[in-house]
Amino acid sequence: MEIAIIGLGRMGMNIARRLLRDDHRVFAHNRTAAKIDRIVAEGATGLYDLADLGESMNQPRVIWLMLPAGGVVDEYIDRVLPRLTAGDIIIDGGNSYYRDGIRRSAMLEKEKIHFVDVGVSGGIWGLERGYCLMYGGGEQVCRGLEPIFRSLAPEGGFLHCGPAGAGHFVKMVHNGIEYGMMQAIGEGFAILERSPYNESLDFSRLSHLWNQGSVIRSWLLELAGQAFARDGRLEELSGRVDDSGEGRWTVQQAVESGVPAPVIALSLFNRFQSRQENDFGNRVLAALRREFGGHPVTLRDRSQNDRP
Repeated sequence: MEIAIIGLGRMGMNIARRLLRDDHRVFAHNRTAAKIDRIVAEGATGLYDLADLGESMNQPRVIWLMLPAGGVVDEYIDRVLPRLTAGDIIIDGGNSYYRDGIRRSAMLEKEKIHFVDVGVSGGIWGLERGYCLMYGGGEQVCRGLEPIFRSLAPEGGFLHCGPAGAGHFVKMVHNGIEYGMMQAIGEGFAILERSPYNESLDFSRLSHLWNQGSVIRSWLLELAGQAFARDGRLEELSGRVDDSGEGRWTVQQAVESGVPAPVIALSLFNRFQSRQENDFGNRVLAALRREFGGHPVTLRDRSQNDRP
């Protein structure tokens, strides 16, 4: 299939690469031309000027936006819309708020443009292992996009979740669960780090051990083991843990729905607290975010003796 990828960040670039591997024709656009040059060298067609989008692609055009949540998505929809015609498809693959997806779908429907919201999980490992895809939109439109989803996902790794907004809603809750799981891992290792057995424990080997048949085995533990292998007590990191919005939206939804979600809520509040202090559990969380998503971390100031 033909598809245009707009936004060649950590995930957008690898999505383009994975599609190229399966012989899709990929058009690529980015704010900086250097990233377009990079993917063109790997087989994509460069869209250096979005004005060329309409004439370059066959109908129905498929435009995948891989952009930060918020106004920038609306900005690019406004920029590409004049180049599109009835029946074309805009996909929002970023971590957008699901209600924005519902609004965008209604707006584009008036222009006879289809809208699909895709929650994408897999982080910087998606190129190698595939992405888990949760998507919302018209069922027939989404079915027509399945060749793209099959190329991006591992076996059984994509699901139509409902009408517009459903994909990002499910991804929002997925990330809320992720917050709670990471918090538990961080707290567990913090207890170990302050225990009488701290000096005798190799946290990398322990992470590996817990992935051998244990009931808590997980990819997050695998990533923790990799982080500990590089820095046994994560001394290079500050315990600051950022959040990118989905946890807040999940807690907000829990309040609106009257659903008790204390683990997710407390894990979110702990991230707020982490910006004021530095402890081992929070360093584990920061390391995990770097491992799975390539998120930036804050390094410790070695001139200060702030070890808890």
